[in-house]
Amino acid sequence: MGNSAGELRREGRGSAGSVWPRMDELPYSVEVTDTTAAIADRFPNLEPGAETGSVVAVAGRLMLRRVQGKLAFGTLADHTGRLQLFAPSASTPEFDAFCALNLGDWISVSGEVMTTRRGELSGRVDAWQMLAATRRSFPDKWHGITDPDTRFRQRYVDLWVTENSRAALAARSRIVSLIRRFMESRDYMEVETPIFHPIPGGALARPFVTHHNALDLDLYLRIAPELYLKRLVVGGFPRVFELGRVFRNEGLSPRHNPEFTMLECYEAYGDYEVHMALTEQLVESLAREICGTTQITYDGRELNLSAPWRRVPLAQLVSETIGREVSVHSPIDELRTLCEEHGVPIKESYGTGKLLLELYEKTTEHTLWEPIFVTDYPKEVSPLSRDHRDDPLLTERFEGIVAGRELCNGFSELCDPDEQRARFEDQAAQKAGGDDEAMAVDEDYLRALDYGLPPTVGLGIGIDRLVMLLTDTTTIRDVVLFPTLRPEVTE
Repeated sequence: MGNSAGELRREGRGSAGSVWPRMDELPYSVEVTDTTAAIADRFPNLEPGAETGSVVAVAGRLMLRRVQGKLAFGTLADHTGRLQLFAPSASTPEFDAFCALNLGDWISVSGEVMTTRRGELSGRVDAWQMLAATRRSFPDKWHGITDPDTRFRQRYVDLWVTENSRAALAARSRIVSLIRRFMESRDYMEVETPIFHPIPGGALARPFVTHHNALDLDLYLRIAPELYLKRLVVGGFPRVFELGRVFRNEGLSPRHNPEFTMLECYEAYGDYEVHMALTEQLVESLAREICGTTQITYDGRELNLSAPWRRVPLAQLVSETIGREVSVHSPIDELRTLCEEHGVPIKESYGTGKLLLELYEKTTEHTLWEPIFVTDYPKEVSPLSRDHRDDPLLTERFEGIVAGRELCNGFSELCDPDEQRARFEDQAAQKAGGDDEAMAVDEDYLRALDYGLPPTVGLGIGIDRLVMLLTDTTTIRDVVLFPTLRPEVTE
């Protein structure tokens, strides 16, 4: 019982010979006046053996229970915390039935707030009723669920017995709320764009495909909302953002889930410096709200999230790592040789920009611990980014790297419809050559650009990884309520 959840009980309790309480024996509603946390806050320093005269009504699951002759103790847990239950046989209605309750049963209790002779804050069980029986064995507080797969698959049990899970997922909700407030305070308008796309685009990723029967049309779950959000900038909304799910048909890992949450935002009249500043301000603000400080610990190491973050070109970082100066202008044979020397797999089709990116991702990115903006990505790997004003082989693109992993991606947006068409066509050629992550030509987006996109900057932040960072969590499944899992093996 301690190692797993879900074993079906072979016996139950109830009246009139029923194995389990009949539904007509259970209430349709119950009055709840307090939470366990509110009671603890209201009575913080009671003396041992105190009686308050204050009667409360609480509801939740029975998580612990012990019977000592004519006295029973229990622990009632709700969404805010836990409260000890004090049940003397002389005053507790149906004392034997109360003692027969199983761990995990839902109950409501009303009674006076008091303390035991040991000074333990308690609710006396003056009245109680069952709300729902757990028909499966429930892990206890001390053992919890030790099998990670069971934790993620049975999150409805994990939330009760794994405090870190509940805390991280509650923090996620608060983080999303704070992000909304932050963006709205800077005059961004929240919008909703389509989940189904007729053409996959907005990022380099393999899409999920489905079929609309009425239209006899293949549709793709969005891999990014980018192209629709920029259509809205063309339409006259200068600052827009969306918090929503995106879907990428890729593998599972501690950092990857096929569906995940993104913050994407776009701002007219700005360049990539604007959104680098926005990113570091947002993360700093969230750290202060969630962690109480910008000096946090992640995976056992210190990490300072205070703004400003360093800004360093990608080629410079690679050069420092491998001890040899390289750039997008390096001879292609030289870059291929360097990739081979450092064990970086490559394809014959890779140009200098792609080779440089592969070198960076395999040799450098994981070494970047403190927050940093890696800037000035090759044009070859940045099909939606605007040309760098000082080097036509580069773009004004950045990635925010924290604790050795990408947190965000942003860039000055490509506004030239002719250049965008050329890059789309190049992507289409790569797709025809077997690259299933390459983009297609989006004619409607090109039509929108023909109406004029002013200087614009865009940003995408992975919310799951941001929550991992702020809750000191190393596995993405711990911050997603219901992560994607392999099919359950049944015997």
